[in-house]
Amino acid sequence: MTMWLRFDCDGRAGFGTLDGDFVDEHEGDLFGEPLRTGRRFALSDVKITLPCRPSKFLALWNNDHAQAEKQGLSIPEEPLYFIKAGSSYLAHGQTIETPPGYDGRVVYEGELGLVIGKVGRNLNLEEAEQAIFGVTCVNDVTAIDLLNKDPSFAQWTRAKGFDTFGVFGPAIVTGLDVRTLRVRTLVNGRERQNFPCSGMIFSPAQIVSAISRCMTLMPGDLIACGTSSGVLPMKPGTVVEVIIDGVGTLRNTYGPAPSLTDPSTEAPP
Repeated sequence: MTMWLRFDCDGRAGFGTLDGDFVDEHEGDLFGEPLRTGRRFALSDVKITLPCRPSKFLALWNNDHAQAEKQGLSIPEEPLYFIKAGSSYLAHGQTIETPPGYDGRVVYEGELGLVIGKVGRNLNLEEAEQAIFGVTCVNDVTAIDLLNKDPSFAQWTRAKGFDTFGVFGPAIVTGLDVRTLRVRTLVNGRERQNFPCSGMIFSPAQIVSAISRCMTLMPGDLIACGTSSGVLPMKPGTVVEVIIDGVGTLRNTYGPAPSLTDPSTEAPP
């Protein structure tokens, strides 16, 4: 098992592997053959940033047996998925913004994320398995009241694509058996979700294979595997933690959008 982080230290961006309370810096291509630089940083001295920059962030709907049974949903014949905008990406520790002009419910969704490590198109199951570089934590934030606002058109892209709604990290971890993992979501310290990844309707290899038959997958692309029961609205100030043992804790606070007239406001990554 190897845990990969991207970080910023005194304005200098880098990436490396986590070793206890230290990050061993590497250089080169994360998805190729990165090499150690010999530099080591204390984890407390760095700011964790996005572990990768996906060209596509895809996410599944109705991919959990328990959730499908609870909602009375039929088992899909193939993976059902949508895409989140590149401008929605948000790293561990950053603030999820309330959408401007929207006063409806905004919900969290804790999920397992698959990170692609090589170019893949029309992959069979074995090739799809090999194309998965590692896994990460995902919070698939959703403006839930927009989904069916217009009865003639389900607005998945709009509801899922607001700035800061694509939350993932803090690390990418390789060498884990996904079937043994559990996703837990804590809201202000209280557990709201706890479900096994073994309960997925479609396995990671099946998901990657199916998507690769529709679009070419690129190194760094991210696929969220779907959530389970326990999804609830957030109030401003809510702290949400998506925890996957062996992968890490993705922690973010839900709050108001920054003022567009304030020159000191930092844009999301």
